[in-house]
Amino acid sequence: MVDVSAKDVVSREAKARGEIRLQRSTIDLIEKHAVTKGNVLATARLAGIMAAKRTSDLIPLCHPLSISHCEVSFEVPASRDRVLISAVARVAAKTGVEMEALTAVTIAALTIYDMCKAVDKRMRITSVRLVSKSKSPL
Repeated sequence: MVDVSAKDVVSREAKARGEIRLQRSTIDLIEKHAVTKGNVLATARLAGIMAAKRTSDLIPLCHPLSISHCEVSFEVPASRDRVLISAVARVAAKTGVEMEALTAVTIAALTIYDMCKAVDKRMRITSVRLVSKSKSPL
């Protein structure tokens, strides 16, 4: 684990994005809340937030952080062939919160995959990436 003891505690924010490609018929089911396992996006949002809070339990050598904010949001573009996933994580800490934002996006995508796998065999999780990170004095 990297030694961050000499660093100052500052306000930090990270934004991540990703997507899951689905068939239009699957997106229709998601929007109508007709997927057998339940409300897909509400469950994926909760899973992403919970995962962000537990990132250090999932990734070896990742510092445990007590994040102060995490939000996960979804958008279906006009092409109706994917769900775009965004996450923002914030913390006051000595180290960044980008792994938490990336974990939130990834677990949200995996949750969508799990909940829809019975109706869509062609799903693909793609383009998970860090969009931005910033820090400022408290």
